[in-house]
Amino acid sequence: MLEKLAKQTAVYGISTIVVRFLSYLLTPYYTRVFGQETYGIVTDVYALIPLALTLLTMGMESSYFRFSAKAEEAGGDVAAAKRRLFATTWGITSLAAAVFFVLMLLFRHGVARAMGPAYVAHPEYIVWVGLIILFDVWACIPFSRLREQGRAMTFVALKAVNVVLNVALAFGFGAAGLFSTEFGVGWVFVANLAASVVTWGLILTTADRTVPRIDWVLLAAIFAYSLPLLVGGLTGTANEFIDRQLIKYLVPEGAMAQLGVYGAITKIAVVMMLFYQMYRLAAEPFFLSNFKKSEFVAMNAAALKYYVMASMLIFLGIALFRDLFALIVGRDFREGIFILPVVLGANVLTGVWLNLSFWYKREERTSLAIVVTGTGLVAMLLFGFWLIPVWGYYGAAWARLASESAMVAVSWWLNRRFYPTPYAWRRIGEYVAAALAVFALCEGVMRWTDNMWISYAFNIVAFALYALYLVRRERIDVGAMLRAVLKRG
Repeated sequence: MLEKLAKQTAVYGISTIVVRFLSYLLTPYYTRVFGQETYGIVTDVYALIPLALTLLTMGMESSYFRFSAKAEEAGGDVAAAKRRLFATTWGITSLAAAVFFVLMLLFRHGVARAMGPAYVAHPEYIVWVGLIILFDVWACIPFSRLREQGRAMTFVALKAVNVVLNVALAFGFGAAGLFSTEFGVGWVFVANLAASVVTWGLILTTADRTVPRIDWVLLAAIFAYSLPLLVGGLTGTANEFIDRQLIKYLVPEGAMAQLGVYGAITKIAVVMMLFYQMYRLAAEPFFLSNFKKSEFVAMNAAALKYYVMASMLIFLGIALFRDLFALIVGRDFREGIFILPVVLGANVLTGVWLNLSFWYKREERTSLAIVVTGTGLVAMLLFGFWLIPVWGYYGAAWARLASESAMVAVSWWLNRRFYPTPYAWRRIGEYVAAALAVFALCEGVMRWTDNMWISYAFNIVAFALYALYLVRRERIDVGAMLRAVLKRG
């Protein structure tokens, strides 16, 4: 069973890395085209969009996976039941998105004033972003359906079209000099909208002539499952964007510039987030399928250990060579590279509590998501109000780490209390401690020597030894793994 999860993760992973790599070409480009304050607008907007998407999708993605599995378990005309489920979840999210866009259109001036002076001069930015959200929500459930059906390559191909078109238009607009016009950064949103509209048109071809149509009886049952996920998702997404908002409102001077630097540096952690995203895309439908409890418990326990192993390798690979990764962004943004290890640590913890959340989604105790993400939000606010006014974006990075740590702690306690799972905590702790020791040692060597090449050579050796340690400790047959991959290929 874990082999199936690994295979799905690999399919999503390789293709997602390629797609997201194209998307992240925009980061080095935009940080060279725009100044810190202007790029701060990009960071601000793209931190707020996920909150709107979470609100408008209403937890329907997880609901779609869970109720699809229940339809298979119930038997009968499974195809008809899944079609009705698809039409209902698609219908309610599409309706919510349409209402949201109308409200943004009518109240764009008020929204612009609430978002700050940078937007008051361009309330049309609100309209363009509202349209992006509209079409992205309209495409969300059809994309979830592709994941549920195991159509990973179709899923990724459509995502690739979106990214390639967005990147091509962004570079085209820049070459045409449009970013230097009065509309300026608004062309970033125009490029995104064009890509979203085209993607929505293409995803319609996968709907098998199903149209959004709400079955209100079914929707009531779905909402009973998804409402806690919605509340938990909102608080969880708030955790992901509130650090940007706290920088904007709590930093005494140069807030938008600091926001721009923070946004650029967090983008450098792309590899860690790519790994998290590809794992989530594969693991969520996988773990919400109909497994026996004993199978689920064993697989979930093993999955967390291997996730942490891979995450710590990625952590070291980026943190030890962060000066090289800093070259991704423009020169004006590299001053913040020292926060990267903290950001990476927070990203590792995001995947840990994702693993710890699958049991209560499976057991339909989704109200516990509110407890977890609510705790994280409280921690973010407490540490954010304390650290950001003093340390700026460095304080925001530590507030994020504190928030993710709090969510892992609460998730661990809930799992231990209500659904004991034999996670290999001692082994996991050993791997984390060893990785942190390697990082600390390499940092010490870097400070001891002024020679960059000696420092990099030492880092490479230390990284290789840590990887060898993991392989030996777990008795992993690397040769057999490579042969299996080549045979499948």
